[in-house]
Amino acid sequence: MEQTETTTEQKLMRTLMQFNKIHWHQPPVAGCKPSEVRVLFCIKKGRNPHNPEIKVSEISKRLRVTSPTITQSLNSLEAHGLIERHIDPVDRRAIGVILTEKGEQVVQQAIDEFLASTRGLIDYLGEEQTNQLIDLLSSLFRYFHEREANKSYASWNGEEEA
Repeated sequence: MEQTETTTEQKLMRTLMQFNKIHWHQPPVAGCKPSEVRVLFCIKKGRNPHNPEIKVSEISKRLRVTSPTITQSLNSLEAHGLIERHIDPVDRRAIGVILTEKGEQVVQQAIDEFLASTRGLIDYLGEEQTNQLIDLLSSLFRYFHEREANKSYASWNGEEEA
């Protein structure tokens, strides 16, 4: 029985590792790297009706990367005319970021390209297999999310990890 589990584990690991070998993620959009596109999405999603700007620190927090990393991306995005930065008049240390019209267009282009890719996958797999894939990926996400939550709880509680 153990041999079967190991074989299944090995097959699963090999299958997951195959995704590293192919360029299955989206190609650059409008000359932006995938990391820069993620920053643009974060800026768009971070807006609210009361304040169209999002702080650099909030982008960093949401994307779980350091502020210097975000600053590098923002420098490139600003040079391409996709964002604007403004110093907060109340707290001059804080920088607010907004998308320019060109930035909005790049975000929409990225969405359109991603949806076209998704439609291609649905056409390839068919409706039934696509729904199975959605269910399996949702389960995969829940597994890793619960695993991470349990690790955090154990660490916070002073318990040893299993």
